Amino acid sequence: MKPIHVLNGPNLNRLGMREPEVYGTTTLAQIEAMCHEAARQHPLRFLQTNAEHQMVDWIHEAIDDGSAILINPAGLTFRSIPVLDALKMFPGPIVELHISNIHRREAIYHHSLMSSVATAVIAGLGAKGYPLAVRWLIDRLENG
Repeated sequence: MKPIHVLNGPNLNRLGMREPEVYGTTTLAQIEAMCHEAARQHPLRFLQTNAEHQMVDWIHEAIDDGSAILINPAGLTFRSIPVLDALKMFPGPIVELHISNIHRREAIYHHSLMSSVATAVIAGLGAKGYPLAVRWLIDRLENG
């Protein structure tokens, strides 16, 4: 069984401390535990980077050995053509996730480049969006 790749972008390693009024107080380690619990027996690869090139490399790895991608590209969402181009190559389902509702924030956050290639988008559900996305991806993989 190929793993679901859960990829997290810049500054998400600061969750729990960073703007709790926007992102809540749940840490990335807690989100990872929630994802593993939701995945049950399905393998999961959970990663975070502050570097665009690392995100592209991880998407390439998912292309080679992944079943699905759950990506919170964070700040890369709005400007990263390299991440977009890498995601275009992925043959499986992709969920783009944002902890906050990007459409209720400042205008700079309203247009996601990644949404054009995502199978589904989750925004504004906080940390709880992650396990929901993992369960949806597993259902999609198992039932089409």
